Amino acid sequence: MYMYILSLTTTVANRNDAERLARALLEQRLAACVQLDEGVQSHYRWQGALCAETEVRLTIKTLPALVTRLQAFMGEQHPYEVPQLLWHIMAASEGYADWVRGEVEAG
Repeated sequence: MYMYILSLTTTVANRNDAERLARALLEQRLAACVQLDEGVQSHYRWQGALCAETEVRLTIKTLPALVTRLQAFMGEQHPYEVPQLLWHIMAASEGYADWVRGEVEAG
């Protein structure tokens, strides 16, 4: 048997910003787990210019019911003017989904 969780990814410019967001997400019980991946190479166009930056990717594990609250949180806390916010619903084992549910506040 499996259940569903939400995985949201975003990127920031440095480890300090990533750790600040991770701590706040956990403290506010918006996430059960936040994984940080350093050294992500992002190539993109911004305001007409080609850019290449090294970033830190955050992968946030939570519940689908929290997506609206996560968007509001990121709108207030994320350091980028237009942050990448990508999410998808994932099937998870019953035990892992139960753990996620116990660590966040969906209400």
